[in-house]
Amino acid sequence: MMEIISDAKTWRALMTQWRHDGDHIGFCPTMGALHAGHLSLVEHAREQCDRVGVSIFVNPTQFNQATDLAAYPRPIDADLAMMQAAGVDAVFVPEVHEIYPVYPEPTAVRVEVGELGQRFEGADRPGHFSGMATVVSILLNVTQAHAAYFGEKDFQQLVIVNALVRDLMIDTKIVGVPTLREAGGLAMSSRNVRLSEQGRFEARVIIQALQVAQEAALHGGSVGQVERALRDHLATCADLRVSYAQIVDPVSLLPVSPEVRHGNYRALVAGVIEGVRLLDNAEVRFPPS
Repeated sequence: MMEIISDAKTWRALMTQWRHDGDHIGFCPTMGALHAGHLSLVEHAREQCDRVGVSIFVNPTQFNQATDLAAYPRPIDADLAMMQAAGVDAVFVPEVHEIYPVYPEPTAVRVEVGELGQRFEGADRPGHFSGMATVVSILLNVTQAHAAYFGEKDFQQLVIVNALVRDLMIDTKIVGVPTLREAGGLAMSSRNVRLSEQGRFEARVIIQALQVAQEAALHGGSVGQVERALRDHLATCADLRVSYAQIVDPVSLLPVSPEVRHGNYRALVAGVIEGVRLLDNAEVRFPPS
């Protein structure tokens, strides 16, 4: 029977009991509005761990606009039913004051993210990654799981979380889970429900552009040529407003020199269709020298 826990003290005690029993603990932090992409995280955790815990917490400190926070979907009953059916052992569903006791006043201490959080999504959403890193630090600390699972769709977030556990010496292994996609190739996201049928159709241009970039790299193009191919294909959709489309180092997220023709990198794309911001990425492999 799945346990549903709302206070941190009880959650920590359960995790401590699991570790005392010798169980390998997998943890999936979420903001709810769960879909098949989240189920993929749980499935990976179940395959690799003895016990699986999930958190559902809409983190207010990573929203830049109060209206966006208020509009974020919170189908908690459906989320819990999905987790029950997926075989999750326990779900942590804290109220905001359980995580931030003085909210809406800022906490005395928060995690600041340096250069990794200042580009791409961080450029458009100041403070977003600091809020994300702070709540992830809190959740990893109170859970102390052996492994935590994050989707590769939010690749910049995954890179930052990896840096977080490394730099703060948090003893949890971060596992990146490949992006799950809808039938047309659109990366699964809680935001997709806001797209019309036409919007979903047009959004396929993003995965198509990433595939064009992968092919261009395999056929010997330089990074500069691959980026041009990526952006040119995105431009075929008049209704897509591109925020960025770039080839980057997968660890530092720094741009790669346009002349480079060898190595493995990441193509990052973000754009807006029908007012919905869509993120995607793909590994781009250039032939060995």
